[in-house]
Amino acid sequence: LHYGTLLGSRACVHMAAAAWGSGFLNALLHTANTFSLPLCQGNALDQFFCEIPQILKLSCTDYYFREAGLLMVSVCLGFGCFIFIVLSYVQTFRAVLRIPSEQGRHKAFSTCLPHLSVISLFLSSVMFAYLKPPSISSPALDLVVAVLYSVVPPW
Repeated sequence: LHYGTLLGSRACVHMAAAAWGSGFLNALLHTANTFSLPLCQGNALDQFFCEIPQILKLSCTDYYFREAGLLMVSVCLGFGCFIFIVLSYVQTFRAVLRIPSEQGRHKAFSTCLPHLSVISLFLSSVMFAYLKPPSISSPALDLVVAVLYSVVPPW
C-alpha cells in the first residue's frame, strides 16, 4: 500500500515525526527518572531485559508518585499514537474497499491483517506488563510477558 499516495507525503512526514518525537520524549523521561532513583537492593535483575518495572523493584525510595506521573505521560503519548494508527487503518481500509477487483481487495487485506494482529499482540502484552496489579506479579510471568512484547512482534 502506498501511504504517501493515500495520505499525502506531508501527512506521512508529520506522523513519522510525531511517532519518533513522542517515543524519544517518553524514553528520555523514563531514563531520567530511572537514573535518579537510588538502588539499595543491588543491581542484578532476574530478567533478559532491563525493564523499568524491574528496575523500580530495586529502588529503596517511594517511587509511586513519580512513576504515576510518567505513566500518565506515557498513556497520553500512547493514546495519541494509537489514534494515529487507527486513523491510518481507517484510511487504508477505505482505500482497499474502493479497489474494484475481489482479488485486489483480498491481496490488500492479506497484507494489512497480519500487521494489525502484530500491533494488537504488542499493545495488549505491553498493557498487561505495565498495568497488571503487583499481586499477580511473578518473575516467570514478567519474563514471559517481556519476551512476548519485545521479541515476538519484530520476529
